[in-house]
Amino acid sequence: MQREDVQAWLDDYIEAWRTYETAAFDGLFADDATYAYHPWDEPIRGREAIVADWLSERDEPQSWQAMYLPSVVSGGSAVAVGENRYAGGATFHNIWQLTFDDAECTEFVERYMTPPIDLGRPSVAAGSR
Repeated sequence: MQREDVQAWLDDYIEAWRTYETAAFDGLFADDATYAYHPWDEPIRGREAIVADWLSERDEPQSWQAMYLPSVVSGGSAVAVGENRYAGGATFHNIWQLTFDDAECTEFVERYMTPPIDLGRPSVAAGSR
């Protein structure tokens, strides 16, 4: 996999998420792929189970925006970083561990964080430390 290949996969993934069209998932995941929403979860096993899980809990259309970019690509492994922003104000900062066999993902592990609660402290970005 090259960086461009991973970016194309990420773009297709986001489009499948946006549309929830079953055909949009074709080619994203291998038949025996695993998908974990957290690194400690027992992963969902198999493309059909992954797609069924996605379709069971949908985000409202146009309620979110997402941007993901490959950060590290090495052989069949990649790490993507990005964020999801929801209309209600929630933002998730994500790191996705991806393993590929040719163009299909065989292992997907998501790690995400939400911004800390504003406790009225100056931010690091503001030069407070």
